[in-house]
Amino acid sequence: MPRMLDVSDEVRSEIGDDEADRLLAGDRAPDSYECTSCRTPGDTHAERTSTVLFVADETAVLAFAHARCIPSQVVPVSEQQLAGAVRSISGRPQHQPAAPYPAAAAHPIVPNPAVPTSASAPPAAPTAPGQAAILGITCGLILHDKVGHASLVVEPTGPVGRPGSTSGEDEFLDLLQDAGFQPVTDLNVTPEQLPGWSVLVAMGQLHAILQPAAAGGSTGWWQAHQPLQVTDAWRSAASQLSEVTMYAVPAGMVGRQPREDLLRQALERAVALGQVVAASLPLAGT
Repeated sequence: MPRMLDVSDEVRSEIGDDEADRLLAGDRAPDSYECTSCRTPGDTHAERTSTVLFVADETAVLAFAHARCIPSQVVPVSEQQLAGAVRSISGRPQHQPAAPYPAAAAHPIVPNPAVPTSASAPPAAPTAPGQAAILGITCGLILHDKVGHASLVVEPTGPVGRPGSTSGEDEFLDLLQDAGFQPVTDLNVTPEQLPGWSVLVAMGQLHAILQPAAAGGSTGWWQAHQPLQVTDAWRSAASQLSEVTMYAVPAGMVGRQPREDLLRQALERAVALGQVVAASLPLAGT
């Protein structure tokens, strides 16, 4: 029986036309599944369902997600992450995905140094000769007029200059404003969505922040060395609103805050100093 499946051109090119057609016909798709993004049940007969292909160096595994959570796409992962995903899925027989596929083309994540309690990746520009800043990511719920919004606070470990700069001057916020992020004057106001940018949450974890690619589509602006675990409340808020609020601050402005109330207080102090830019990023993928 046909299912309400979305199979993107990207996924089709990886698994082949024959396999894609079998999925659409219902031969290889489950009746029910656990959404790989929000981790709640889904029904391929009753709601639009995205096919999500996790691709490692040698193998790939097909999973399923609510189309409202993420679009059909290929997600690059390491072999270790893929093995963990298979173990997680195989523990729920009623939500078995299709069998692993040979990877037609591998797109492995390049490891980057990690910051304790978060995932991180170097920005494009050095902070000073021979030294590169690392982007730290903190996840938390920030209230906008009593509504909790899944939020990310991005803070580098040092000044971030423009490409080619060796002055050591911090231009992190200027660079983001050039990309369309707006200064924040009130944390209770939800910032506007930024076209072309998005946040990738898959297998219940934060994988990447994506920006528009010059040749079209999206490319990684920040990519986790290891997927960052988020709370159920954060994931639920992101899924309900289909977006994540990204705040960015200069190095040393907010720091690592152990509680969400302290995170908000630190952000409010930074807002008062005019040192926060933000945008709402759709919960989507490549």
